[in-house]
Amino acid sequence: MVREPVIKGGDEPEEDFSGGGGWDSSFLADDAEYDDALRPQRLSEVVGQRQVVERLQVILDATRKRNEPLGHLLLDGPPGLGKTTLASVLPKELGTELQITSGPSLSAPKDLLPYLTNASHGSFLFIDEIHRLPATVEEFIYPAMEDFRVDITLGEGINARTVNMKLQKFTLIGATTRSGMLTAPLRDRFVRREHLDFYEDHELVEIVRRNSKKLRTEISDVAAFEIARRSRGTPRKANNLLRWARDFATSKADGKITNDVVTRAFEMLEIDLLGLERQDRRYLETLVKTFSGGPAGVQALGHSLNIPADTLEDEVEPFLLRCGFIQRSPRGRIVTLAALEHLKLTLPDAGRLFR
Repeated sequence: MVREPVIKGGDEPEEDFSGGGGWDSSFLADDAEYDDALRPQRLSEVVGQRQVVERLQVILDATRKRNEPLGHLLLDGPPGLGKTTLASVLPKELGTELQITSGPSLSAPKDLLPYLTNASHGSFLFIDEIHRLPATVEEFIYPAMEDFRVDITLGEGINARTVNMKLQKFTLIGATTRSGMLTAPLRDRFVRREHLDFYEDHELVEIVRRNSKKLRTEISDVAAFEIARRSRGTPRKANNLLRWARDFATSKADGKITNDVVTRAFEMLEIDLLGLERQDRRYLETLVKTFSGGPAGVQALGHSLNIPADTLEDEVEPFLLRCGFIQRSPRGRIVTLAALEHLKLTLPDAGRLFR
């Protein structure tokens, strides 16, 4: 049984290894039916993150043998790599319940209390974006994690008294995309911490193949690879690119996803072979043509592109840094030779890059 109280605000829960998920591009939206169909149901079905999965299998086996709740678990890593998927798979492995909420929706201790009091023995509570918990809620959850109790203050002033309420032993799973924002007291209360990293192309190919079968769509091996290598190492994006290719194949072809279909589909989306989108290329072209390759401050780039600087820092630059297409320096952003070669651009004075 999965109990999922309504999330009152903030970010939607993270997803997924080989299942479902949303992507922030405007042409795609989350589809709950597809999410349920694509999400792995067992740990053995999870593709990628092998070392993480193996360690989780060990603690699951130990938990079964000792017949006691799993220790609190913290999952961190970039969006779309499977934190929510792991959080949903573990309760199914142990045959217990799962409650889901998010840090931004818990604005006060009273918002968290129903989740804690409803937790049954051995059940799971998943808090997505846990780094966004307010300080008062974070302090309220400390005794719940350590001693399985909550301290409730009744009355005010000199008539106030504190009541200790015992809780069933449960497992808290926290997920965060910014582990550095977690306070040390909260981080230290998690028994296990697992970091999820980006996927290799061959792992994404396997995810695309499996999920195309679940979507009852035929796909060629070459087409699966073309989708995988444009997915930026992220299963969430691979799943959504697969859905786009599926829609394109249904609309413009015979329903089969071939190399020709994905080539035309991604040309329409303006996504190139490495997964760079139009906004990524505009950023690089502006850095080259307007700022002669840099260095250029992110504020100046933002004004030139008419895009907020924090959007560039959060959405555009991380992937360009991973690709080695830009460098950050104290003086600003600098384009690299790899970016020039990929976009087939030249600088007025190529020597600027090395000064």
